[in-house]
Amino acid sequence: MPVQVIDNQRLYRQIADQLRALIDSGEFPPGSRLPAERELAKMLGVSRASVREAMIALEVIGLVDVRVGNGVLVCEPPVKAPTNEPVMTQVTRNQWKELDPELAIEVDFSAEIPPFALLQARRLIEPEAAALAAQNVSDQELVLIHQAFERNCQDNREGSHTHPGDRLFHIRIAQASGNPAYSLMIQHLLGHRYGSMFQRLQAHYTSDDMPLRSEHEHRLILQALENRDPEAARQAMADHLDEVIRIFSRGTA
Repeated sequence: MPVQVIDNQRLYRQIADQLRALIDSGEFPPGSRLPAERELAKMLGVSRASVREAMIALEVIGLVDVRVGNGVLVCEPPVKAPTNEPVMTQVTRNQWKELDPELAIEVDFSAEIPPFALLQARRLIEPEAAALAAQNVSDQELVLIHQAFERNCQDNREGSHTHPGDRLFHIRIAQASGNPAYSLMIQHLLGHRYGSMFQRLQAHYTSDDMPLRSEHEHRLILQALENRDPEAARQAMADHLDEVIRIFSRGTA
């Protein structure tokens, strides 16, 4: 199969572009399956996580159907296949407001962040924001964080697919850090979390028990904040995000 080794940034886009060209050329006709993640990663010289992101991006534009545990099926071309457009659609600011007005901010959603890069950035930033929040949080901010946690629990009981309480919990912790840069960055990152690619990744790879496990991890973070224990808050947040990354990365190691 004619492929080129990938060695630049934005790996998933380049992988997706190569696969899209092969699909368009008939190398992989409708109804056929693309090579497995492991095989493609070896051929292209990239990680399986980058290949997974590329598959999700192709699914967003309707070229493939990702069937976890059963390969990636090439679909019939869309009636009006997009040309010269990004491989992912974006949540506009107005759509973001409709999801939850309290979380709407002025950000540029046209510069998409691939899901695993997004999670890695959050893993670096949010534990430190949580540690600062444990030092600086006011009683009123603790009330707001607790309300967001309760909303998260309610979302889980109602089977929410957008999880506004989860996002609000993380945003309010960042706001309580006393560092407005942390607050701005985390709001921006969580906006991208509900772009099309991240939503597809969640739909395919979220385990059945993930919402309740996440709720338990959030409770540990909240307890550390209530105890005003920076080290415990840092560790609880790091453990939570490590678990999220582990779940979405299953099978890519």
